[in-house]
Amino acid sequence: MRFDLLTIFPDIFSSYINESILKLAQQNQHIKINVHNIRDYSKERHHKTDDVPYGGGPGMVMTVQPIYDCLKAVPRLPRSRVIMLDPGGTEYTQITAKKYSEQYEQIILLCGRYEGFDERVYNFVDERVSIGKYVLSGGELAALIIVETVSRLLPGVLGDDTSSQDETFSGNLNYVEYPQYTRPEHFITTDQKTLSVPPILLSGNHAQIKQWRKDNQKKI
Repeated sequence: MRFDLLTIFPDIFSSYINESILKLAQQNQHIKINVHNIRDYSKERHHKTDDVPYGGGPGMVMTVQPIYDCLKAVPRLPRSRVIMLDPGGTEYTQITAKKYSEQYEQIILLCGRYEGFDERVYNFVDERVSIGKYVLSGGELAALIIVETVSRLLPGVLGDDTSSQDETFSGNLNYVEYPQYTRPEHFITTDQKTLSVPPILLSGNHAQIKQWRKDNQKKI
């Protein structure tokens, strides 16, 4: 899977995509992440990418030209998808991540800033996606969420390809994953309260453990 991230703040991504799962996924050639600086395509003085809105109003609006030229410069694979991160877009879920991981070989993510995009930019994208009903300063964090959630579903990224099947939201968006425990078996707090692992998890009876986990999924 190839991810192309379009932004005016490319350095935002460098730390996150070069740590943990995404770092290993790139090293093992399961994914490729390219970051494109929209400012590099601006024809305005000082590589300007925003301007005042027609009709007046607060803030600045991202201009069409550098975004259009940046999108045109990104090499396309046969099964690619251009996604704009937009608070007015379709809500992103685990089902969406699964669809992207199965249907596309390239995801191009367009990150906005300021008051948003000139409306004409919408002509050049396939889909608008929102990660939730709140406002961020830009689309970069949302883009990282999509990169990671999709990457985790790709064969080989997590090592054991079955490890993502039992995760939160993997089968039903109304439930989160069952409770997890690890050593020690008994933990004693400073006020001498003992917190113990449920005995069923220590029984070695895999059928009963599976049923316990199913019964203890948390509904949201």
